[in-house]
Amino acid sequence: MARPATLLRQLAACALALAAAGAQAGAQQYEPMAASVRAALHAAVSDAAAPMLPIPDAGERSQWLAEMSRRLARRIPDEAYRKELLTTIHYEATRAGLDPQLVLGLIQVESNFRKYAISSAGARGYMQVMPFWIKVIGRADDNLFHMRTNLRYGCNILRHYLDIEKGDLFRALGRYNGSLGKPHYPELVRAAWEKHWSWAPQQLAAAGTRAAPSVTAAR
Repeated sequence: MARPATLLRQLAACALALAAAGAQAGAQQYEPMAASVRAALHAAVSDAAAPMLPIPDAGERSQWLAEMSRRLARRIPDEAYRKELLTTIHYEATRAGLDPQLVLGLIQVESNFRKYAISSAGARGYMQVMPFWIKVIGRADDNLFHMRTNLRYGCNILRHYLDIEKGDLFRALGRYNGSLGKPHYPELVRAAWEKHWSWAPQQLAAAGTRAAPSVTAAR
């Protein structure tokens, strides 16, 4: 019979292997940035406003949360935690000027909604954030496995890449994944977004004006 210490090491190794399995992140690359950009990103990830579901209409808030919760139930059985996660995703995505449905698709591809996912490159958590970002824009005690911290970093990093690429989502997603210019990752995110997480706001759905999201760009 294995000694307790040996057994603990074996269990820890298994846990790390499971955490790494299936994480699709590449390696976000550190690029030198202006001090003003670093300061803006630091301020963005440091703000600790309480999360809320920022959908103005109460009926639509309820419908969105119920429907997204239904779609996520297979991956996260705990309803209370599932709704907390969805509320935080919507809040952080909206705060960063992103479509929450896009962020849901990205998380599905990056970690399949596994909080403790670790990629082979060392990216962590739901949005597979590389640890170097803590030194660049965060605080030494920031924990990338903390739900809200991970989502805030991930959303603001994607927003940063969108700004660099002047709104070109195809290229911004490539930067996020460390595979700039290659179609595989952006197409995976688009497929997850459109197939599993699409949502037409009530006022647009009623008018029939919702256009299908796209990450197509000149290549």
